[in-house]
Amino acid sequence: MVHLLPNPLRVSSHLRQDPPRTAVRARAKSGTGRYEILRNGGIKVRLAVVVRCSSDYSSPIAAAIGTSEEIEISNENAYLAAEFGWKVRKLIEEEDDLRTVARIQAEAFHEPVLLFNHFFFQFFQAEVLSALIYRLKSYPPDRYACLVAEPESESCKDEYNFVGVVDVTVAGDLKVRRLLPAGVKEYLFVTGIAVDQTARRRKVATALLKGCDMLAKVWGFKFLALSAYEDDYGARNLYSKAGYQVLYVDPLWKSSWIGRKRCVTMVKQL
Repeated sequence: MVHLLPNPLRVSSHLRQDPPRTAVRARAKSGTGRYEILRNGGIKVRLAVVVRCSSDYSSPIAAAIGTSEEIEISNENAYLAAEFGWKVRKLIEEEDDLRTVARIQAEAFHEPVLLFNHFFFQFFQAEVLSALIYRLKSYPPDRYACLVAEPESESCKDEYNFVGVVDVTVAGDLKVRRLLPAGVKEYLFVTGIAVDQTARRRKVATALLKGCDMLAKVWGFKFLALSAYEDDYGARNLYSKAGYQVLYVDPLWKSSWIGRKRCVTMVKQL
Protein backbone atom coordinates (compact mmCIF):
# COMPACT_ATOMS: atom_id res chain seq x y z
CA MET A 1 0.00 0.00 0.00
CA VAL A 2 1.05 3.64 -0.32
CA HIS A 3 2.41 5.55 2.66
CA LEU A 4 0.26 7.88 4.70
CA LEU A 5 0.79 11.56 3.96
CA PRO A 6 2.63 12.83 7.03
CA ASN A 7 2.67 15.99 9.12
CA PRO A 8 5.48 17.75 11.00
CA LEU A 9 3.90 17.46 14.44
CA ARG A 10 4.91 14.88 17.03
CA VAL A 11 4.57 11.88 14.82
CA SER A 12 6.88 9.10 13.77
CA SER A 13 9.71 10.10 11.45
CA HIS A 14 8.29 8.04 8.54
CA LEU A 15 5.14 10.18 8.64
CA ARG A 16 6.87 13.57 8.51
CA GLN A 17 6.73 16.02 5.66
CA ASP A 18 6.49 19.80 5.72
CA PRO A 19 3.55 21.43 3.97
CA PRO A 20 4.21 23.09 0.64
CA ARG A 21 5.53 26.63 0.84
CA THR A 22 2.48 27.81 -1.03
CA ALA A 23 0.21 26.55 1.76
CA VAL A 24 -1.06 29.52 3.76
CA ARG A 25 -3.83 30.05 6.23
CA ALA A 26 -6.63 32.37 5.22
CA ARG A 27 -9.67 33.69 7.02
CA ALA A 28 -12.69 33.91 4.79
CA LYS A 29 -15.01 36.88 4.83
CA SER A 30 -18.59 36.00 5.50
CA GLY A 31 -20.19 34.38 2.48
CA THR A 32 -17.29 34.98 0.09
CA GLY A 33 -14.29 32.89 1.11
CA ARG A 34 -13.32 29.31 0.41
CA TYR A 35 -11.45 28.52 3.61
CA GLU A 36 -12.26 29.58 7.15
CA ILE A 37 -10.58 28.81 10.48
CA LEU A 38 -13.18 28.70 13.23
CA ARG A 39 -12.71 29.96 16.77
CA ASN A 40 -12.78 26.47 18.21
CA GLY A 41 -9.82 25.44 16.09
CA GLY A 42 -11.83 23.69 13.40
CA ILE A 43 -12.05 24.70 9.78
CA LYS A 44 -14.76 25.08 7.24
CA VAL A 45 -14.18 24.68 3.52
CA ARG A 46 -16.31 26.28 0.88
CA LEU A 47 -15.82 24.81 -2.57
CA ALA A 48 -16.84 26.84 -5.60
CA VAL A 49 -15.13 25.90 -8.84
CA VAL A 50 -16.03 25.51 -12.48
CA VAL A 51 -15.52 22.08 -13.98
CA ARG A 52 -15.12 21.06 -17.62
CA CYS A 53 -14.96 17.34 -18.27
CA SER A 54 -14.83 15.02 -21.21
CA SER A 55 -17.76 12.74 -21.84
CA ASP A 56 -15.74 9.56 -21.35
CA TYR A 57 -15.51 10.01 -17.58
CA SER A 58 -18.05 7.92 -15.74
CA SER A 59 -19.16 10.09 -12.83
CA PRO A 60 -22.33 11.92 -11.83
CA ILE A 61 -20.67 15.27 -12.56
CA ALA A 62 -19.52 14.22 -16.01
CA ALA A 63 -22.94 12.81 -16.78
CA ALA A 64 -24.51 16.10 -15.78
CA ILE A 65 -22.27 18.35 -17.86
CA GLY A 66 -21.87 16.23 -20.98
CA THR A 67 -18.99 17.02 -23.31
CA SER A 68 -18.56 20.75 -23.00
CA GLU A 69 -21.15 22.25 -20.69
CA GLU A 70 -19.80 23.99 -17.60
CA ILE A 71 -21.32 23.86 -14.14
CA GLU A 72 -20.37 25.27 -10.78
CA ILE A 73 -19.87 22.95 -7.82
CA SER A 74 -20.81 25.02 -4.78
CA ASN A 75 -22.07 22.23 -2.56
CA GLU A 76 -19.55 20.80 -0.11
CA ASN A 77 -21.36 17.46 -0.39
CA ALA A 78 -20.97 17.25 -4.18
CA TYR A 79 -19.87 13.76 -5.24
CA LEU A 80 -16.84 13.44 -7.43
CA ALA A 81 -17.51 9.87 -8.53
CA ALA A 82 -20.02 7.04 -8.19
CA GLU A 83 -18.65 3.58 -8.95
CA PHE A 84 -19.65 0.01 -7.99
CA GLY A 85 -22.21 1.18 -5.43
CA TRP A 86 -19.92 3.72 -3.71
CA LYS A 87 -19.92 7.51 -3.87
CA VAL A 88 -16.80 9.63 -3.33
CA ARG A 89 -16.71 13.18 -2.00
CA LYS A 90 -14.48 15.54 -0.07
CA LEU A 91 -14.38 15.13 3.68
CA ILE A 92 -16.38 17.62 5.71
CA GLU A 93 -14.48 18.62 8.82
CA GLU A 94 -16.74 17.26 11.57
CA GLU A 95 -15.29 15.60 14.65
CA ASP A 96 -16.96 12.22 14.17
CA ASP A 97 -15.98 12.13 10.51
CA LEU A 98 -12.36 12.97 11.30
CA ARG A 99 -12.18 10.18 13.86
CA THR A 100 -13.74 7.70 11.43
CA VAL A 101 -11.16 8.57 8.77
CA ALA A 102 -8.32 8.24 11.31
CA ARG A 103 -9.61 4.84 12.41
CA ILE A 104 -9.80 3.49 8.85
CA GLN A 105 -6.29 4.64 7.99
CA ALA A 106 -4.86 3.46 11.31
CA GLU A 107 -6.35 -0.02 10.87
CA ALA A 108 -4.93 -0.20 7.35
CA PHE A 109 -1.39 0.92 8.17
CA HIS A 110 -0.78 -0.13 11.76
CA GLU A 111 1.77 -2.91 12.12
CA PRO A 112 0.73 -5.21 15.03
CA VAL A 113 3.19 -5.82 17.84
CA LEU A 114 3.40 -8.78 20.18
CA LEU A 115 2.90 -6.91 23.45
CA PHE A 116 0.56 -4.01 24.22
CA ASN A 117 -0.74 -3.98 20.68
CA HIS A 118 -3.97 -2.19 21.65
CA PHE A 119 -2.02 0.60 23.36
CA PHE A 120 0.27 1.12 20.37
CA PHE A 121 -2.69 1.06 18.01
CA GLN A 122 -4.48 3.78 19.98
CA PHE A 123 -1.31 5.86 19.96
CA PHE A 124 -0.89 5.39 16.20
CA GLN A 125 -4.52 6.30 15.59
CA ALA A 126 -4.02 9.51 17.57
CA GLU A 127 -1.00 10.32 15.39
CA VAL A 128 -3.04 9.79 12.23
CA LEU A 129 -5.84 12.02 13.55
CA SER A 130 -3.33 14.72 14.51
CA ALA A 131 -1.77 14.58 11.04
CA LEU A 132 -5.17 14.86 9.36
CA ILE A 133 -6.20 17.88 11.43
CA TYR A 134 -2.86 19.55 10.75
CA ARG A 135 -3.20 19.14 7.00
CA LEU A 136 -6.75 20.47 6.96
CA LYS A 137 -5.69 23.56 8.90
CA SER A 138 -2.41 24.20 7.06
CA TYR A 139 -3.22 23.51 3.40
CA PRO A 140 -5.50 25.69 1.26
CA PRO A 141 -8.60 23.81 0.04
CA ASP A 142 -7.27 23.71 -3.53
CA ARG A 143 -3.93 22.18 -2.48
CA TYR A 144 -5.06 19.28 -0.30
CA ALA A 145 -8.20 17.17 -0.02
CA CYS A 146 -9.20 14.10 1.93
CA LEU A 147 -11.69 12.06 -0.10
CA VAL A 148 -14.07 9.58 1.49
CA ALA A 149 -16.21 6.82 0.01
CA GLU A 150 -19.66 5.99 1.31
CA PRO A 151 -22.52 3.72 0.18
CA GLU A 152 -24.53 4.91 -2.79
CA SER A 153 -27.70 3.27 -1.49
CA GLU A 154 -29.45 5.03 1.37
CA SER A 155 -30.44 1.65 2.81
CA CYS A 156 -26.78 0.70 3.28
CA LYS A 157 -25.86 3.82 5.24
CA ASP A 158 -27.20 2.27 8.43
CA GLU A 159 -24.63 -0.51 8.03
CA TYR A 160 -21.74 1.62 6.71
CA ASN A 161 -20.61 5.17 7.30
CA PHE A 162 -17.36 5.77 5.46
CA VAL A 163 -15.84 2.73 3.82
CA GLY A 164 -12.68 4.23 2.39
CA VAL A 165 -10.41 7.25 2.40
CA VAL A 166 -7.57 8.71 0.34
CA ASP A 167 -5.43 11.85 0.62
CA VAL A 168 -4.69 14.00 -2.43
CA THR A 169 -2.08 16.78 -2.34
CA VAL A 170 -0.62 19.17 -4.88
CA ALA A 171 3.09 18.36 -5.05
CA GLY A 172 6.16 19.29 -7.06
CA ASP A 173 8.89 16.91 -5.97
CA LEU A 174 11.81 17.06 -8.38
CA LYS A 175 12.20 13.26 -8.47
CA VAL A 176 8.67 12.89 -9.83
CA ARG A 177 8.81 15.96 -12.05
CA ARG A 178 11.75 14.41 -13.90
CA LEU A 179 9.38 11.63 -14.96
CA LEU A 180 6.86 14.09 -16.41
CA PRO A 181 6.95 16.07 -19.65
CA ALA A 182 9.07 19.21 -19.66
CA GLY A 183 7.28 22.22 -18.23
CA VAL A 184 5.10 20.31 -15.76
CA LYS A 185 5.86 21.83 -12.39
CA GLU A 186 3.14 20.31 -10.21
CA TYR A 187 0.97 17.22 -10.07
CA LEU A 188 -1.40 15.51 -7.64
CA PHE A 189 0.16 13.03 -5.25
CA VAL A 190 -2.14 10.26 -4.00
CA THR A 191 -1.39 8.81 -0.55
CA GLY A 192 -3.01 7.11 2.41
CA ILE A 193 -5.56 5.09 0.44
CA ALA A 194 -7.32 2.78 2.90
CA VAL A 195 -10.51 0.72 2.95
CA ASP A 196 -12.53 -0.32 5.99
CA GLN A 197 -12.12 -3.98 6.90
CA THR A 198 -15.84 -4.64 6.42
CA ALA A 199 -15.83 -3.39 2.82
CA ARG A 200 -12.60 -4.72 1.34
CA ARG A 201 -12.57 -6.48 -2.04
CA ARG A 202 -15.68 -4.57 -3.08
CA LYS A 203 -14.12 -2.03 -5.46
CA VAL A 204 -14.00 0.78 -2.88
CA ALA A 205 -10.38 1.62 -3.74
CA THR A 206 -11.25 1.76 -7.43
CA ALA A 207 -14.02 4.26 -6.68
CA LEU A 208 -11.60 6.35 -4.60
CA LEU A 209 -9.12 6.48 -7.47
CA LYS A 210 -11.92 7.63 -9.77
CA GLY A 211 -12.58 10.42 -7.30
CA CYS A 212 -8.91 11.40 -7.46
CA ASP A 213 -9.15 11.60 -11.26
CA MET A 214 -12.13 13.92 -11.08
CA LEU A 215 -10.49 16.09 -8.44
CA ALA A 216 -7.46 16.47 -10.72
CA LYS A 217 -9.77 17.70 -13.46
CA VAL A 218 -11.49 20.07 -11.06
CA TRP A 219 -8.15 21.54 -10.00
CA GLY A 220 -6.74 21.58 -13.50
CA PHE A 221 -3.99 18.93 -13.24
CA LYS A 222 -3.15 16.40 -15.94
CA PHE A 223 -0.87 14.11 -13.93
CA LEU A 224 -1.33 12.06 -10.78
CA ALA A 225 1.41 10.11 -9.01
CA LEU A 226 1.64 7.65 -6.16
CA SER A 227 4.13 5.34 -4.50
CA ALA A 228 3.77 1.64 -3.75
CA TYR A 229 6.01 -1.09 -2.38
CA GLU A 230 7.68 -3.05 -5.14
CA ASP A 231 6.47 -6.38 -3.75
CA ASP A 232 2.91 -5.23 -3.05
CA TYR A 233 1.54 -6.79 -6.21
CA GLY A 234 -2.08 -6.44 -5.15
CA ALA A 235 -1.81 -2.66 -4.80
CA ARG A 236 0.26 -2.33 -7.97
CA ASN A 237 -2.29 -4.33 -9.93
CA LEU A 238 -5.05 -2.06 -8.62
CA TYR A 239 -3.18 1.05 -9.70
CA SER A 240 -2.30 -0.43 -13.08
CA LYS A 241 -5.96 -1.15 -13.80
CA ALA A 242 -6.72 2.46 -12.85
CA GLY A 243 -4.28 3.69 -15.50
CA TYR A 244 -1.07 4.21 -13.51
CA GLN A 245 2.27 3.16 -15.00
CA VAL A 246 5.54 2.40 -13.23
CA LEU A 247 8.05 5.08 -14.21
CA TYR A 248 10.64 4.72 -11.45
CA VAL A 249 11.93 1.94 -9.20
CA ASP A 250 14.13 2.58 -6.17
CA PRO A 251 17.73 1.39 -6.62
CA LEU A 252 18.75 -1.96 -5.19
CA TRP A 253 20.84 -0.47 -2.41
CA LYS A 254 17.70 0.90 -0.76
CA SER A 255 16.54 -2.65 -0.02
CA SER A 256 19.82 -3.52 1.70
CA TRP A 257 18.73 -1.88 4.93
CA ILE A 258 17.03 -4.21 7.40
CA GLY A 259 13.27 -3.74 7.34
CA ARG A 260 13.32 -1.38 4.38
CA LYS A 261 11.47 -2.11 1.14
CA ARG A 262 11.98 -0.71 -2.31
CA CYS A 263 9.21 1.44 -3.71
CA VAL A 264 7.98 2.16 -7.20
CA THR A 265 6.65 5.50 -8.43
CA MET A 266 3.58 5.22 -10.62
CA VAL A 267 2.16 8.05 -12.73
CA LYS A 268 -1.13 8.54 -14.54
CA GLN A 269 -1.89 11.09 -17.26
CA LEU A 270 -5.47 12.19 -17.71
